[in-house]
Amino acid sequence: MENAATTIADPPVRPEFIKEHKQVGDIGDVERPLSTWERFTSHTAVRRAFIIIVLAVAWELYARWVENPLMLPSFSTVFSALWEEIVVGPLIDRTITTIQVLLIGYSAGLALSTVLTTLAVSTRFGNDLLSTLTAMFNPLPAIALLPLALLWFGLGIPSLVFVIVHSVVWAVSLNTHTGFMSVSETQRMAGQNYGLRGIRYVVLLLIPAAFASILAGMKIGWAFAWRTLIAAELVFGVSSRSGGLGWYIFENRNQLLTANVFAGLLMVIIIGLLVESVIFRTIEARTVRKWGMQR
Repeated sequence: MENAATTIADPPVRPEFIKEHKQVGDIGDVERPLSTWERFTSHTAVRRAFIIIVLAVAWELYARWVENPLMLPSFSTVFSALWEEIVVGPLIDRTITTIQVLLIGYSAGLALSTVLTTLAVSTRFGNDLLSTLTAMFNPLPAIALLPLALLWFGLGIPSLVFVIVHSVVWAVSLNTHTGFMSVSETQRMAGQNYGLRGIRYVVLLLIPAAFASILAGMKIGWAFAWRTLIAAELVFGVSSRSGGLGWYIFENRNQLLTANVFAGLLMVIIIGLLVESVIFRTIEARTVRKWGMQR
């Protein structure tokens, strides 16, 4: 045993070495002021404006190369038509008409979605009801219900509101319900220990915890409602004494005023950018980003 013990080799001895630390000046600037270009490009609005300018320039160059203003007018021509239709034309009135109908339908869709999701998280029957209705009607295009809307409500605002509600309620309900189901059990038990039940449980616990998903559903519902309304106005158009923005596009298409058609489309895009960049981003900054729920 002693001979065997003596044959075991001793562990190798690691050589010692001294690591010299670099001077702070050799590492580089730990903190330095940003340059003018870095400060300028750090803003999201500036980067997005640059993308829009690049697209506008590409549009202008391609339209000049095609030289067919009936098929594709240049960006400068469309912008001039847009400005003229805003100042002296009916574009502002048509846009206001469309936005009024949109707000009515979008608000009604949000209200109905609130009722369905509250019922779904409160009772088992409500959960089954929402799951079944969402599976049935969410894949159904809202514009496909337009003939039925015309039969039931006639030619006017109620038909438009009906298809908008259909396009909003299922997207918002699905995202909201998914957000509610993703709330952790710890938060749920904490709320129940505080005696939260029913509506108070939904308003004080589930909505703040799932607000990121709710906001995503509101964005999707807004996009569905906006394009559904424009498409519906393109089909039968007149929702009041004067048509909306979609009807404006349809009228100018019939008169072969392609620049005005593009002007109407630009107005649709501008409103979409404003809603996304101003309204929803402000809500995000003051809620989910402030709470640390989104980067």
